[in-house]
Amino acid sequence: MKKLLCLLAVLALLAQPLRAEAAPQRYLALTFDDGPDPEQTPRVLDTLRAHGVRATFFLIGEQIAGHEDTVRRMADEGHQIGLHTWHHVSLKGMTPDQITSQLDQTRAAIRETVGPVDLMLRPPYGFVDDTLRQWAKAPIICWSLDTEDWKDPTPSRITADILRQVKDGDIILMHDIFDTSVTAALAAVDQLLAQGYRLVTVEELFAQ
Repeated sequence: MKKLLCLLAVLALLAQPLRAEAAPQRYLALTFDDGPDPEQTPRVLDTLRAHGVRATFFLIGEQIAGHEDTVRRMADEGHQIGLHTWHHVSLKGMTPDQITSQLDQTRAAIRETVGPVDLMLRPPYGFVDDTLRQWAKAPIICWSLDTEDWKDPTPSRITADILRQVKDGDIILMHDIFDTSVTAALAAVDQLLAQGYRLVTVEELFAQ
């Protein structure tokens, strides 16, 4: 009888459906250049807060004056802040003094607003040379998925391109200065979360 009971127990276990292993977590870094913008950046921040996700904002130094509250909000809500030069100029071909001027002014403006913070650099247009690598004094971050939201501002096209091309580990380039880009980004966030992606800062992405 004991043998029969043991056999029945084994058969019962074998008859249970195997549990599927949980899908591995997938991560994305959504990044925004050229802000802060007085109208569009708060729209982005509102949506990110509503969804409980974080992004990275690469700021133009001369844009910060007058919009310090928006920059402080970025920091307070857990977003990463980075450098995007003072005047949005290509750093490629610049002298060390010119590079230092563009970046140090921007560093000072950000740190005066939010306090001490480590800052990564996104060079405008993604242009990098050996002089910049030597004098940036910051990690240089470009992107792996360019939405080209400045070239064709159609929101549906931008969102569709993101969803078609995106893959685990991508750094997505967008801009928080165009209303069409922000509309596309907000639509993409909903769908990316529905697909199981986790949206994090660039720093958090590298930590994974």
